[in-house]
Amino acid sequence: MGDTLYMLTWREGLCLLFGIPGLTPLGSFEYEGEGWGLAFDGTNLLQSDGSSCITVRDPSDFEPVRLIEVTISGRPLDRLNELEYRDGILYANVWTTDFIARIDPSTGHVLSLVDASGLLEGARRATADVMNGIAFDDGSGRFCVTGKFWPSMFLVDLEGGAQ
Repeated sequence: MGDTLYMLTWREGLCLLFGIPGLTPLGSFEYEGEGWGLAFDGTNLLQSDGSSCITVRDPSDFEPVRLIEVTISGRPLDRLNELEYRDGILYANVWTTDFIARIDPSTGHVLSLVDASGLLEGARRATADVMNGIAFDDGSGRFCVTGKFWPSMFLVDLEGGAQ
């Protein structure tokens, strides 16, 4: 966010702040729970913890502002992981699946699920682990998608979505 990098620890309950450029340590905030993903909506930080809830946080003190309960067809969508915010939509990969949820952050309703199962095939899939990386690339106007031990990063269009 601006000239500050926010980095979550997974289980230590710390959000570390670094100045950009140079990655100069600026301090930290404590929080409860696990840190799985973090996105910026232009005003607040959106944090996932592996559950079906997204915590909206004030970037000045990392205090919770509100909670977004994410649902699909009226049921909670658990295991929300890496996050990206783009043009009013929150994107979240669903851990241990090949799905990326397109979420309306004002209601928590899943607008659509994008099936990314075709990105890795055959032998490349056998040596890879879970999908867990989403970032928007301004240069291409598309999203970068990758995962743990994936041999490649893919540029894809997620904004159209598919149910």
